[in-house]
Amino acid sequence: MEELLAQSTFQNLEQGQIIKGTITEIRENEVVLDIGSKAEGMVPAHEFIDVGELQIGEEIEVYLERVEDRDGNPVISYEKAQQKKNWENILSKCEEGTIVSGRVRSKVKGGLVVNIGVDSFLPASQIDVQPPKNLDQYVGQTYDFKVLKINLDRRNIVISRRELIEEQRLEKRRALLSNIKPGDIRRGAVKNITDYGAFVDLDGLDGLLHITDMSWGRINHPSEMVKVGEEISVMVIEVDRDRERVSLGLKQTTDNPWDGIENRYPVNAKVRGKVVNLVPYGAFVELEEGVEGLVHVTEMSWTKRINKPSEVIKVGDEVEAVVLGIQKEDQKISLSLRQLEANPWDMVRHNYPVGARVRGKVRNLTSYGAFIELEEGIDGMVHVSDMSWTRKINHPSEAVKKGDEIDALVLDVDPSQQRISLGMKQLATDPWDEIDTHFKIGDVVKGRVGKLTSYGAFIELKEGIDGLVHISQVSEERVEKIKDHLKVGEEITARVIKIDRDERRIGLSIKAANYSESELAAEKAAFDSLGGDELTSLGDILDEATR
Repeated sequence: MEELLAQSTFQNLEQGQIIKGTITEIRENEVVLDIGSKAEGMVPAHEFIDVGELQIGEEIEVYLERVEDRDGNPVISYEKAQQKKNWENILSKCEEGTIVSGRVRSKVKGGLVVNIGVDSFLPASQIDVQPPKNLDQYVGQTYDFKVLKINLDRRNIVISRRELIEEQRLEKRRALLSNIKPGDIRRGAVKNITDYGAFVDLDGLDGLLHITDMSWGRINHPSEMVKVGEEISVMVIEVDRDRERVSLGLKQTTDNPWDGIENRYPVNAKVRGKVVNLVPYGAFVELEEGVEGLVHVTEMSWTKRINKPSEVIKVGDEVEAVVLGIQKEDQKISLSLRQLEANPWDMVRHNYPVGARVRGKVRNLTSYGAFIELEEGIDGMVHVSDMSWTRKINHPSEAVKKGDEIDALVLDVDPSQQRISLGMKQLATDPWDEIDTHFKIGDVVKGRVGKLTSYGAFIELKEGIDGLVHISQVSEERVEKIKDHLKVGEEITARVIKIDRDERRIGLSIKAANYSESELAAEKAAFDSLGGDELTSLGDILDEATR
């Protein structure tokens, strides 16, 4: 009989009805309801906002989804009963653009299901200003939403939280722009970081914190100072209300370390600091946070030839230096390492007076002379013009080689320019001062062919003096190419036919070596008619010499 009564009760129930039930048991994951004639149904606990508010014996309305399930039990839902009751109520009160409150029920593909009395859809793009990566964090949370679209036929409502946030931000931004002013200190959250700075959200208004306004000291990237999501205090530097832009500063919230810099680091004071950066022209030394000084590469040593700072110091070194100068407006301090020691060039005039004979090693050759190391870091230079009285030296390698030990005479000293001029030829007497004692016109001399040119040959004579045999003075016959008649190193006999003391030139004639006095006079006259251009100076001819 009881089974027949139960069956008759179930037969009176219709799927899709809203029926009443009495709570008989509250479990951890479900609530048990008596829906009449001992028929019990279970409602999942998550369908209730707060299960703790329910009481046994309390009567509630539920939606009958199915009369019987596989086990013969009714399938009921509290949420769907509320939604069915609320749908018409929602439609009467809710239209597109209405603000409603709702609780996020679950995550679905493309967004969230939100209960606003009935289930509605919140697209992921409408959750926040920036679409979140993790939707699970919103499940179970209650928010206000704006109704975007209502589809009556499908009973579908699309809502947005983003539009509310943007409207609120717009209102806050307008309020902030009307009140904010340079010098204000504001709290904000770091929203985004770029290579040139960071954008800070001032509760509705984004401001740019440029990298140059982050620290008084040196930073390479904004991420060294701030992190996304971090809350910081910043100072408003500039406000552009027309363009709705705000410039912010982080370093301005602390004292400027360059204030009173002259008192802390006076010129000539010794200071200590840490090397924080090396550049081709010097090293930056941090004296305190936000204050760096530059040691130029020329201020690293009095004597060492430094090509790059890394030859002397490295990043991280603790160094002592002397303050050379301060440019407060440009926030620059010039430092020196070498000023910690005495300048050896201050003693150069005393150690190497003009006229003193010195000895040193050839350290380097250039196109114009040779550098002689007199002591470590102190060089003298012998110019090519001071290497020989008698020969035109075109390149110092013709007279000296790198590594040679040579003697020289100090010609001039300039400590301010760190220069010492030396001379090699000054150690000997200029043979041209006594040329008459060595050669006379008409003398028959012997010598060795030193160089050949297109117009003659240079003959090495005694006392290191060279004479020139013009091509016309080689043979009685016409000479087309002098190399067909003379060879370098060959010994020849010639007669002196011209001596020019001012131009330091000696003219020789091979064909006149056996001339009589009358023949010699005639040949001399012919040679003189060639002019100065033909009897070329030794230096000019060497440029064209061939071996």
